[in-house]
Amino acid sequence: MKVDVLLGLQWGDEGKGKIVDVLTPGYDVVTRFQGGPNAGHTLEFEGQKFVLRSIPSGIFQGGKINVIGNGVVLDPALFKAEVEALAKSGHPLTERLKISKKAHLILPTHRLLDAAYESAKGAGKIGTTGKGIGPTYTDKVSRNGLRVGDLLHDFEAKYKAATDRHKEILRQYHYSLDGLEAIEEEWFAGVECLRQFEWIDSEHAINHALQAGKRVLAEGAQGTMLDIDFGSYPFVTSSNTVCAGACTGLGVAPRNIGEVYGIFKAYCTRVGSGPFPTELSDATGDKLRATGHEFGAVTGRPRRCGWVDLVALRYAVMINGVTRLIMMKSDVLDDFDTIKACTAYRVNGVETRDFPFDISEGIEPVYTELPGWKTDMTHMQTEAEFPAEFAAYIRFLEQELQVPIKIVSVGPDRAQTIMR
Repeated sequence: MKVDVLLGLQWGDEGKGKIVDVLTPGYDVVTRFQGGPNAGHTLEFEGQKFVLRSIPSGIFQGGKINVIGNGVVLDPALFKAEVEALAKSGHPLTERLKISKKAHLILPTHRLLDAAYESAKGAGKIGTTGKGIGPTYTDKVSRNGLRVGDLLHDFEAKYKAATDRHKEILRQYHYSLDGLEAIEEEWFAGVECLRQFEWIDSEHAINHALQAGKRVLAEGAQGTMLDIDFGSYPFVTSSNTVCAGACTGLGVAPRNIGEVYGIFKAYCTRVGSGPFPTELSDATGDKLRATGHEFGAVTGRPRRCGWVDLVALRYAVMINGVTRLIMMKSDVLDDFDTIKACTAYRVNGVETRDFPFDISEGIEPVYTELPGWKTDMTHMQTEAEFPAEFAAYIRFLEQELQVPIKIVSVGPDRAQTIMR
């Protein structure tokens, strides 16, 4: 068997959680392979709404094993809050969720370091969520990190050594340690919550599942354009959000990757700082934000909105080897007379369809205009009900991206999902 990978193709917030939930019945194991609690995957079904930060989005489907992989960074305090919120749903989390011993821990001092580093950047702020993600990955790469499995091996001494080092850095930044004790109290309570779950050698577990004929779905966080190597650096996240990240974040060989589901919105959004070629700072952008309820699931921050960027999407399809496309929030465009799609960039006067090294300046989007459908699609159940203009929009996108769009979402609920 192969591991199928589902990931975002834009700047995150594409709707991955909903689609993982929809696809989970066809899988035995659902895994998260990178990122941390800065990701917010929103699921809506049966009149309820849930936001998942670290726990895979297959947790609500009965009989499925969910795994937090080694590529994830985990904050025990936020994990505990997430577990308590989900416990109200009545689903048996401890039976379904397994955690990799090799997943790195976000320490309380990582949060303070995140704030200190961001403050020191001044006008060049990245727009971090302040959850300690970047400093945790920094410690991982510099071989100073602590992992879940370390909780079983002389952890007190390891924790003290790590936090003492962090405190010295914070003093150099003249950053206050006020409030650290309260954060630590919550953190260690989170560790006790973490102990209720089974910690596993996830790379063995996932490969054994494949050998036993089990179907595995890998769920990515954030989006391709936030990838540490291929995104709009330095305004990116601290992990590999692309398909290759599933191999390193789970311990799966490249030959064992199967379908690659790429998710994108029918338009485009971005949170925080960084370049955004198709951004609309006008009434149209405001309309997209209001209609699409474009506010961060975890942070609540308003998202920047713009037309779909096919230059960036073609690049993301190429980098990830996408085999199937999933278009989200199609219904948000229901009331527009004209839909625009960026098919090329004009860079310093020269037109190109390739994604350039730097998109921070000198980029002018080249748009193709298509007629809107002016139809409420939120109640549609089948492709046959699509307005002719929307069907033409799908064909246009498929031609531009050279990959079939297999799933179309026409609303936030699990039921508002149309397979093609």
